Amino acid sequence: MDFGLTEEQELLQDTLRSFVAGESPVSKLREICDSESGYDPKVWEDLLELGIGGLIVPEEYGGVEMEILDLALVSEILGEGSVPVPFLGHSMAVAAILYAGSEEQKQKWLPVLASGEMLGSIAYAESTDEGEIWEASQATTQLSDGKLNGTKRFVPHGQFADLVVVSVSGGGLAVVEIASAGAKLEPADSLDRSRPLSSIVFEGTPAQELPNADAAVVARIRDIGLVLLAADSFGAAWQLTRMTIEYAKERKQFGTPLAQFQGVKHQISNMATDLDPTRALWWYAAHALDHIADESEKNCALAKAHITERSMEVARSAFELHGGIGYTWECDLQYWFKRAMFNRVFLGTPSEHRARYADLAGW
Repeated sequence: MDFGLTEEQELLQDTLRSFVAGESPVSKLREICDSESGYDPKVWEDLLELGIGGLIVPEEYGGVEMEILDLALVSEILGEGSVPVPFLGHSMAVAAILYAGSEEQKQKWLPVLASGEMLGSIAYAESTDEGEIWEASQATTQLSDGKLNGTKRFVPHGQFADLVVVSVSGGGLAVVEIASAGAKLEPADSLDRSRPLSSIVFEGTPAQELPNADAAVVARIRDIGLVLLAADSFGAAWQLTRMTIEYAKERKQFGTPLAQFQGVKHQISNMATDLDPTRALWWYAAHALDHIADESEKNCALAKAHITERSMEVARSAFELHGGIGYTWECDLQYWFKRAMFNRVFLGTPSEHRARYADLAGW
């Protein structure tokens, strides 16, 4: 049995990797991240032309009709390039309407999301006295008589979104067209400047409930987000490793490249050996979402928890090996370090998902 990628999947990643290298080099990333927007609409438009906006959307709604694993493979490459586009929120919004929406809602919104005429995002996070909550089952935002009331935080690319999927009290989901009366957006601080965040206050905002958003469907949508974050972290960590290898080859100490010192070799080897085996975790989690429903929830929790944690460890090692230069604004390392930090906490921390995994495994 072949456990590798298909030729089509390898071609997808190779095509995207070449695209990112040409259209979103680190010089352009620095320019975008130094601006107020943190968003490259031209790169996003070009990605939409490649079909990225509707990758899992059925052909009847204008999509490409591929699998969640393919979506995760895209996420890996975008993480590798720290590409400043709204892929995460848009993909989760698409999944929410695809799996939880009515036929009428699918016909209305999936074609325009797939084509990029509308940009989607998700609003899950809320603040409580105990901290941030991400689970839809814990949401306090109220949906009553087609009106939303409540406050959501950390909405990715919220200021650019046209359509937002909101978790509501009772564990359900609703869809809001953000131009609707009563939705107030405010920029929120985001450490990762390639993925700006917003807070949204809903005050009697018109919204539509997604009628098929039962507990299993809502969990599936969240799990897609977890896999995308894990894959993105994996790609970002490998890029940090490559950057560190190149730096160690060029930087000299006592007239000798750092890469020649045994301690440096060991540390770089540890970065690679800690990271590479985790590829199987997010591949399998995405595969389970596509084909093994009973295995998907706990494996998505494990992939998110373990890979985002390993990614942060790789990032710390990369900074250590770069020395003082790694902590300066001029060093490009910061973009991938901050991306790893974002991925670690968005949709829940590793400790939260490890606890969920333990519960799901019956420990």
